[in-house]
Amino acid sequence: MERNEMEKKIIENYQKDENMMMMVFAQWCVNQDLDPVAVYLKAYPEQRDNPVLKQMMELTVPKEESSDIPYSTLLGVLQLFGNEDLAIAIQDMQKS
Repeated sequence: MERNEMEKKIIENYQKDENMMMMVFAQWCVNQDLDPVAVYLKAYPEQRDNPVLKQMMELTVPKEESSDIPYSTLLGVLQLFGNEDLAIAIQDMQKS
């Protein structure tokens, strides 16, 4: 595999994983009756228009149709991707 092909494959895999992380986040918010955009903006106020989040929100299902996503799973997925600011925003919301 050429270097350019390998780099392209790595980027594609990261984007798929990032989409999965955002999907877990968006569905967890829906399941908790929270607005994913509002929660996201608490962590990243400068990112008003996140295209990945918008795309994943379109794929969420009503909470009645969703499997439960444990809080610990959500935090683990966010931290795995270095999304500590979002994890902290969620933890702060849970305390209130």
